[in-house]
Amino acid sequence: MATAVASTLVILAGCRSNSGPESVTLSGAGSTFVYPVMTRWIQDYSRVHTNTQINYQSIGSGGGIQQVKAGTVDFGASDAALTDQQLGEMKPVIQIPESAGPVCITYNLPELKQPLQLSPESLAGIFLGTIKNWQDPAIAKDNPGMTLPKEPVVVSHRAEGSGTTNIFTTYLSAVSPEWQSKVGKGNSVSWPVGLGGKGSEGVTGNIRQSPGAIGYVELTYAQQNHLPVAKIKNQASQFIAPTALSTTASVNSFSSQLAQDPRTPIVNPPASATDAYPISGLTFLIIPKDGPDKAKRAALKSFIQYIINDGQLAAGMLNYAPLPDGVKQYDQQQIQLLTADGQPLQ
Repeated sequence: MATAVASTLVILAGCRSNSGPESVTLSGAGSTFVYPVMTRWIQDYSRVHTNTQINYQSIGSGGGIQQVKAGTVDFGASDAALTDQQLGEMKPVIQIPESAGPVCITYNLPELKQPLQLSPESLAGIFLGTIKNWQDPAIAKDNPGMTLPKEPVVVSHRAEGSGTTNIFTTYLSAVSPEWQSKVGKGNSVSWPVGLGGKGSEGVTGNIRQSPGAIGYVELTYAQQNHLPVAKIKNQASQFIAPTALSTTASVNSFSSQLAQDPRTPIVNPPASATDAYPISGLTFLIIPKDGPDKAKRAALKSFIQYIINDGQLAAGMLNYAPLPDGVKQYDQQQIQLLTADGQPLQ
């Protein structure tokens, strides 16, 4: 796992390919949340399509959106879908869900011998700064029989615009009226408390270095840094661990809404979704509808088709939830809108 402030993935390729003789280079930027599976997708795709070089910069969803808007990359990745207002400020793009994953709550409490459990109220209190010590009665209530350390809570959050922050703050806004009124949701918010880290890498670094720390990251970052993850209480009053399966349960509980609008948030699923992890989100690819280079545009379309089809198996192996069939069908319809110099792509 990359630990630099901004991770850049570069997969080099030769000059021959199953898809044609012309070498092309694609560039993308954005979500750190999707970086682990994007790494795998690029490696697997380039192994077959050896004429294609794909570079991906893990700089955060906000940065990816800005680079797409500026026309400096071929595609962006964001954990927050573009709003109608944002779409109106850009040249025409398509945005398609490419995977779903849990935003996990990770912490540095080596004294605990079993996973920490947190209710929505406790989690909101921690990030509001009203819960200041790990022996707070609200946390003790969530963890009966567990001996909690008597040390201060140290909050870590993203420093830059982040789709992971959008997912997490959308969840907190859904479960805490106080959070909704005081802080709200978005790629960037005015945090009441805590230390900012650049990217998911920066947040995991803060947590590893600070006893008593807690923060939010994508699951693979926690696993590769050997950090535990908390179980979060859902609307069915079950404490659920973040996994691909529990994220799939969350996605499926919103299937009808997603069929109408794939931008629908999938946080805090209804009580009928008893096995659903409540802090989950879709990640979106943001792709300009048109571009000048036919060979590059054809390679981009081919790569995206790989992601939403065969690439979903790799996503499942890396703790992401594969896309439901209805969302995949939506994606297929959208990528047919891609053009090169105004002409349809084959």
